[in-house]
This record gives sequence, structure tokens and C-alpha cells, in this order.
Amino acid sequence: MPMPSVASLLPKSHQNRWDFRRYFPWGWMLVLAALFHLLSAAPLLVNAPPLELWLSLVLYPLAEWLFLFCLRHIGKQRRLELELLGCWLSGIGLVISGSILPGYAWRQAAAIVCGMFLYAATLWVVADVNRAMKLRPIVAGAAIALLALNLALAGFTNGQRNWISIGGFSFQPSELVKLAFIFVGGATLDRLQRTQSILRYLIFALCCVGVLFTIRDFGTALIFFATFLLIVFLRSGDLRTIALVVAAAAMGAALVLIFRSSVADRFRVYRHVWENMNAAGYQQTRVLIYSSSGGLLGLGLGNGKLRNVFAASTDLVFGMLCEEWGLLLAFLVPLCYLAIAIFTLRAARRARSSFHSIIAVSAAGLLLFQASLNIFGITDLLPLTGVTLPFVSRGGTSLLAAWGLLAFMRSAFAGAGTLRDKKPKTH
Repeated sequence: MPMPSVASLLPKSHQNRWDFRRYFPWGWMLVLAALFHLLSAAPLLVNAPPLELWLSLVLYPLAEWLFLFCLRHIGKQRRLELELLGCWLSGIGLVISGSILPGYAWRQAAAIVCGMFLYAATLWVVADVNRAMKLRPIVAGAAIALLALNLALAGFTNGQRNWISIGGFSFQPSELVKLAFIFVGGATLDRLQRTQSILRYLIFALCCVGVLFTIRDFGTALIFFATFLLIVFLRSGDLRTIALVVAAAAMGAALVLIFRSSVADRFRVYRHVWENMNAAGYQQTRVLIYSSSGGLLGLGLGNGKLRNVFAASTDLVFGMLCEEWGLLLAFLVPLCYLAIAIFTLRAARRARSSFHSIIAVSAAGLLLFQASLNIFGITDLLPLTGVTLPFVSRGGTSLLAAWGLLAFMRSAFAGAGTLRDKKPKTH
């Protein structure tokens, strides 16, 4: 006679509740995350910090709790792994930004809160496939307008024209266009049989990547190109898809040839950083030296030398993690990206529609690819592209894009929010 299961020994009213996910200690996880952020920020809080820094670091756990509470009880989301990981990574970025300059902290905190609102709005938009189809041309037009504004207003900053400054605030349009790129691609290729729609998306992708090459934002252009191939691959299986992949590859090769001199300058030092350690390889060699000096447990917040190197809290932030927080903690960060991607891939297999599968997997692929470019680029395992580390690097538009991508990934989960998906109308 087989042994009865534990669930069968429970009363019938409780058998359906015998699920690990229902008993996952969300409350304790939130408490541990808040304690981690407060203990990490302790060196900044003990020496009478400015009010804006103190409020940003202390109130962030409350904002995190409120956000997850609303998702749990108002949005009716049963699983919050993605959001919890996003909050934890964002909290690390907040502490690092505040340790560089107190004024950065409140801006980073404000960007995180705005990112949470963008997450909720994006999740509402993509919940209804019909609504997404209607918004597709509007989103595509807004993306082209943002890139045109970038061309018209942006000046050169560190050899690139990817920042626009208005009224004392600066933002990077290409980060927001990432969301539009995936949204339009998912909504277009959800109906692959329409050749006209495919051609329009190909033109849209060509415009986006072309503008990025024009403003010399090669790292983001590479991310867009890889995302385009991934979106097309997700709808593979016929000659049209193969033709799209070939066209995309030809497009990328042509653009590289056109701008070959600029690309050659960016990639010339690859695998030769020690030969140029006081010139073009300065940043990468300092990352390698200072990261290893941190050991397993780190030197402590504010005690590192990499923070004095240009772009320490943006492009080189992973090196700061290794030096000041230790290799043990730093290696948890790429594991978080990997966990987010795994959660999304598992959910995408049971997504409510092909549209949700496409945008979720594409967003996860973009997030993982960008994180890999950042981490492997500064350590000279890949050519340096100058892209940010999602959620962790200082920067408002980068944070907004990361939270928007997280909403795309959440949309693949069954029952994401209180809004029910409506199937697209057939014509």
C-alpha cells in the first residue's frame, strides 16, 4: 500500500493550498532585503548625511514594501520573484549612487519610483492584445520621434550623441526606445502572415539601428540588433522568417562597413588593455586591478579606489561591487539576471498568447545580453561597449527601461495582475 502524501493528510479545504508558492515567506524576504539595504547604507548614515541622502536610503525600503504589497493584494499577483529581484538590484544601485555623491541618491530613488509606476502602466497596456495592436503605430511613431529629437538636440558627450539635456535634467532616448522596439516587434510579428506588417517592422528596425550608429551609440545598436534577431527567431519556421534574419544580418554588416573607422577605434584595444593601460585601456585595467583587491568580502562602502575613475557608478559599477562589496556578493548580481531569465522562459511556455511570449522572452534576452556586455566588457572578455548594468548603474532612463522590460516579462505569467487578456479579433 503506497504511503499517503502529506497533502492527502490535510483536510480537503486545505489540500489545494498545499503549494510551496503559497507558503513562500514573502514577508521575511522583504524584511531581509530591507535590512540588507539599510546595513549596506550604514556607513553613509552614521556620519550626519544630508537630509536628501538620509531620506532616500531610509524611505526606499518602505517604497519597496508598498510596491510589492500593492502587487500582491491589489494586483492579485501570486508570485513576485521578478519584482523582488528588481527591487533588490535597484536598492544596490541606490546605495552605490549615494556613496558617490549625495545628490545622486534622491534622483536615483525618484527614478526607481517612476520605474515602478511605469511597470504598472506597461503591464496594463500589454494585458490586452487588442489594445496593444491598436497602440503599435503610436508607439512606433513616438520611438521615431524620440530618436529624431535625439539627432536634433543632443550634443557630443564622451564621443557620443545619446543624451538630451532639458531644464537641468538629462535623459537618454535610446533607453526608452528599447521598450518600443520590443513592443512593436511583438505586436507586429504576432501576425507574421501579413507581409506588409513585416516590411514595416523591418523599416522601423532599420531606422532605429541606423540612428544609433549615427549618434555613435554602438553598444545600444548591438543590443537592438541582437534583440531583433531574437524576436524574429521566436517566430521562425518559414521562409519569411529566414529572409528577415538574412536581411537583418545584411543590414548590420552594411552599417558596420559604413562606420568601420569609428568601430575600429572602439574595438582596437580589445584583448590588449595591458599594453594601453594608461591610455585607451585605462578603465578596464583599473577595474581588473581594483576588483581583485576587494577579495571575497570587499573593502567596505566608500573605501575603494575605482570610484575615482570616470564612469565608476555607470559603466564600471560591477567593478565597484567587486571591490567594495566583495566577490561573493558581486557574483550574486549576474545570478539574479540569470534567475530572471529562467523564470521568464519557464512562464513563456504557458503564456496567454504568442504576443506575450515574444515580448517576455525578448525582454529577458535583452536584459541578459546587456548585462553580459557590461560585465564581460569591463573585464576585457568582450569588447568594451559602454552599456549600463540594468537596475544597478546610475541613470534614470536606464532604470525606467529596466522596469519596463520587467513588465514585459511579467506579462507572460498566467494571471499577471487583475486585468484579463482579451484575445485579438480575427478578421
